[in-house]
Amino acid sequence: MSGTTTGAERVATIAVLVENEAGVLARVIGLFSGRGYNIDSLTVAPVDEEGRLSRITVVTRGTEMVIEQIKAQLDRLVPVHKVSDLTMEGPHLSRELALIKVIGRGDNRMEALRLADAFRARVVDATPESAVFEMTGAGEKIDAFIALMRPLGLAEVCRTGALAIARGVRSL
Repeated sequence: MSGTTTGAERVATIAVLVENEAGVLARVIGLFSGRGYNIDSLTVAPVDEEGRLSRITVVTRGTEMVIEQIKAQLDRLVPVHKVSDLTMEGPHLSRELALIKVIGRGDNRMEALRLADAFRARVVDATPESAVFEMTGAGEKIDAFIALMRPLGLAEVCRTGALAIARGVRSL
């Protein structure tokens, strides 16, 4: 993140309910880039039957003041219905999906398969020289699995970014 900040930085997972219309995502991204705020993760998808509403989940970091500014500026965008800082409003669940390709034979292949089983990653494609694993979970779990795959022939990683939802009866 650019600019000077005072105070401790924190990671914020912010859920934004918006109208599902052209240009909304560009406006949200523009808000971040125009002020020099970094986006660690961004996901967006329609969430209602009619496809009128989309939910944007953005993970960012900054001081408490910066996070409050981000939330206030998001809330002022016209197509925004609601902004929630899930990290501050109570318990929430956060998960990612990753596809991880490992290329290798022999012992490296066997070790990759063993570790995948330990991490509950599913094999979704396999050839004699490669395997693609599908994994869901907390970002830290996926990071740990990827780190273990590096010496075994990690070739490619594709991640969704964080999805998050409040626990219990709270909703966006």
